[in-house]
Amino acid sequence: MRDLREARAPVGPEELVEFETDVLAGFVLARAAAGLSDATISSEVIHIEQVRAWLGRPLWSMEPANADAYFGQVLRGAAKGTRLSRA
Repeated sequence: MRDLREARAPVGPEELVEFETDVLAGFVLARAAAGLSDATISSEVIHIEQVRAWLGRPLWSMEPANADAYFGQVLRGAAKGTRLSRA
């Protein structure tokens, strides 16, 4: 096996943003294909974007400690339904 990181140069910030946008678009398309309403998908995307804004980096880099901090500290005072929908 060979390491794929050797075959390609690291991506720049623009490519990372484009990839993240593509991943989110795939999520939206998958949820729509599953029959979810536009309102439900929109709500989910808003929550994803809020967590992403808090984290300040791509969500795939989120570690369990980050999730603990977000849900245990940032959303501590939020209503139960808010915490549930963000999860």
